[in-house]
Amino acid sequence: MSLTNVDPAVRPQPDPEDVRSRLCSLLDELVTSERLVAHDEAEKYDDELFRQLAKAGFLQLEAVLGGARAKHRSQTIVLEELGARATSMGVSFVVQYMGVELLHTYGNRAQQDQFLAPLFAGDAKMSFALSEAAGGTDIARAMSTWAVEQPDGSYAINGNKKWIGGASDADYLIVLARTREIQHSSIDGITMFIVPRNTPGIATTAIDTMGIRALEQCDIEFRNVRVAADHVLGEVNRGFRQVLGTLNGERLNAAAVALGIARGALEYAVEYVQERHAFGRPIGSFQALQHKLVDCSVKVESARLLLQNAAATSDQESGANETLSAMAKLAAAEAATHTTDVGMRAMGGWGFLRQLPMQRYFRDARLYTFAPLTDDMIRNYIGEQHLRLPRSY
Repeated sequence: MSLTNVDPAVRPQPDPEDVRSRLCSLLDELVTSERLVAHDEAEKYDDELFRQLAKAGFLQLEAVLGGARAKHRSQTIVLEELGARATSMGVSFVVQYMGVELLHTYGNRAQQDQFLAPLFAGDAKMSFALSEAAGGTDIARAMSTWAVEQPDGSYAINGNKKWIGGASDADYLIVLARTREIQHSSIDGITMFIVPRNTPGIATTAIDTMGIRALEQCDIEFRNVRVAADHVLGEVNRGFRQVLGTLNGERLNAAAVALGIARGALEYAVEYVQERHAFGRPIGSFQALQHKLVDCSVKVESARLLLQNAAATSDQESGANETLSAMAKLAAAEAATHTTDVGMRAMGGWGFLRQLPMQRYFRDARLYTFAPLTDDMIRNYIGEQHLRLPRSY
């Protein structure tokens, strides 16, 4: 049942920790608690921070690494730091990395030239439109958005998408729509499209959410949205299968943001209990509270090791171990929810103060109990794939 397949003979890679040091220097310069509070309270995306991160190469990590590739390890490092210090931006970068991967893998040269260059330059943002009101985990079967081919070869898209991050101010959307009735498998007959956000017929509405407030979640309505044939991304009717190929990376990246939230909350809680006094001494000297924080630290470090192992494995020529990635995501989500709960309890009434970060960590961490896949579905997957138990759904 061993999950580790790290090959010591794999070709040497640059140290991805160089990415961390460069990013931390930039975040030290740009990100303040006042800036984070302002964007969270206003529910406004930090466009300027996005541009500066993109221009520094953090969407195109080969530039930071000097041309060499350690994609998964480098991305998870970026996302952990953003999760700890600017969580909504980290969630946004998960989407950007997924879009970049889809364009790199399935886009033709013209599409890559048109859409990747402005993204890497920080001049454009993308959003990924998959889920709908009636379907999340089972979206392939529930999908009701259709793209119908027209006599001139273009497509007309009609339907609605829900919970789409950053759609209102994205420059283009990667949209999945059904292009053929379900036949043998529900995952076939779905196609990906690159749709400029300003295409006539697209309407977005903001959803008022509890967490990740600096990245707007949106409903999207498509009313007879015309998309040229050359904006089909990948192969017609196989778009959902192509997206499935990116899920390992999305799982790793979600784990990285959750790990960052857990680490950020733990660091802040430890700082707080050292400074807060009760009964004449720091509350961090009370054994009951110390033990809770120690348990949080164990969860954080356990999730970190799982994530590092899964990311390193995914960067090898032999490819990803998706079960290990699933375990990393589950462990990181649990570390984030547990640590933020302990942090709120440790701070008491101060945890409720909106100018302090603990309540934001607490709210934001809850995203990863159900995204990009619910914890229960992750357990189902691990039970079937790792423990060889009968399929439970």
